[in-house]
Amino acid sequence: MSSPLRPDGVHKGRGATASPTGRFETRQTLPVDDGWANWEVPAPAPRTQLHVDQARRVISYNRSPDIPFDRSLNPYRGCEHGCSYCFARPSHAYLGLSPGLDFETQIYHKPDAAARLTRELAAPGYRPAPLALGVNTDAYQPVERQLRLTRAVLEVLWAHRHPVTLVTKSGLIERDLDLLAPMAAAGLVSVAVSLTTRDDALGRLLEPRAAGVRRRLRVIERLAAAGVPIAVSLAPVIPGLTDHELEAILTVARERGARSAGFTLLRLPHEVAPLFTRWLEDHYPARREKVLARLREMHDGKLYDARFGHRRRGSGAYATLIAERFRLASRRLGYLPAAPLDCTQFRRPVEVGPRQGELFG
Repeated sequence: MSSPLRPDGVHKGRGATASPTGRFETRQTLPVDDGWANWEVPAPAPRTQLHVDQARRVISYNRSPDIPFDRSLNPYRGCEHGCSYCFARPSHAYLGLSPGLDFETQIYHKPDAAARLTRELAAPGYRPAPLALGVNTDAYQPVERQLRLTRAVLEVLWAHRHPVTLVTKSGLIERDLDLLAPMAAAGLVSVAVSLTTRDDALGRLLEPRAAGVRRRLRVIERLAAAGVPIAVSLAPVIPGLTDHELEAILTVARERGARSAGFTLLRLPHEVAPLFTRWLEDHYPARREKVLARLREMHDGKLYDARFGHRRRGSGAYATLIAERFRLASRRLGYLPAAPLDCTQFRRPVEVGPRQGELFG
């Protein structure tokens, strides 16, 4: 069970300012000042710890009607970028961990992701379609520099000419340009770079260990120059905090070479709602009520509504205004729909070892 934070739970380089107990736990602990604790003594900075994720399969399938892919692969669970708003935080509750600090300090990785992917691609019934790599947590988060799991997965996909899409906030993706450039030339890859704000100070608080805005713009520029189809993803648009930057972000990304664009409104499922509310109280208390009021306005009085078709866009006058601003700016700047990737080049791997039915044949 995770330990609660001291009252001023702000830690440099970490996004969450609280460690709530996961929703599946039967017990909860709360900090109580009994006169013995010395809250004036700074709490030790939480350190990142790595754990092996023993997954039987690495491709996850979905039937969600409001996302543009039906399969994904995440080499990592948890994300050291520490984005305070991350919709994936509640997934750590399934591990008996806190969606707060645990999500960004207890990182699970799949060391055999590339090998398992090869076996799944080799299955006789497998049919290729674009694979979304790292959509739940960033495939290029800091630990990738050491573990190189994303690199290994890309090598498998390129070897077998399988299409892939990527979204990232990291400059580390430039390391893999030697793979991405030829994949792009073959119509097998597209990349989205996520931009939330152009305000460096706000960005450091929202996404403390992700690349800064100037670094991400250089990623767009370098990948575009290498021929990689680049999209800019305004994710999330936070009403009352970042929404006023929408046109400016689209403009600067287009100038650097982005071809297509998309946006997603802030999503606060499960434990993310109290975590982000606490983050606002700690960092932007004067804007707290405005942000929360706007969210409720777009979700029929709730902070979040998980209905398909609604969760990413919201409804009501303010949500309509954001969508219209995005549409007009995108048209004015010459953004185009993303080109489809080529699934016809797929080369099925040769299976290594017997299939289940052959063990006793």
